Amino acid sequence: MRFAGYAAVFDRVDRGGDVVRAGAFARALKDGGGVPLLWQHQAGRPIGRIEMLAEDRRGLRVIGRVLDGEAARLLGAGAVRGLSFGYRVRAGRPSTGSGLAGRELTDLDLVEVSLVTFPMQPQARVHAVEG
Repeated sequence: MRFAGYAAVFDRVDRGGDVVRAGAFARALKDGGGVPLLWQHQAGRPIGRIEMLAEDRRGLRVIGRVLDGEAARLLGAGAVRGLSFGYRVRAGRPSTGSGLAGRELTDLDLVEVSLVTFPMQPQARVHAVEG
């Protein structure tokens, strides 16, 4: 089953108070961007593969293929539609401005992309499913 969506949405505060800025994944994607597709950030639970990763104006766009039967069934039924990503911060700074408590993330090592029940960034979602 294939899906498309956003694992990160730029310039939106996540539930931890962090904001990912445009360009944060540029270096990681230039370096190949080959990352696993996981279930709920569980390193021991790969569920498919990432077919395409790219930054666009909105965020980190993902197209993936789920090969795990249970995950595909839940995705197809609409029971799980959140996306998230694992990362290491290479560059960032404390957030400034009204109501921002976290960090502005400007350069990230991308470790994995996950289908999740509750994404840290509420707008990070699967938008299309086929097959």
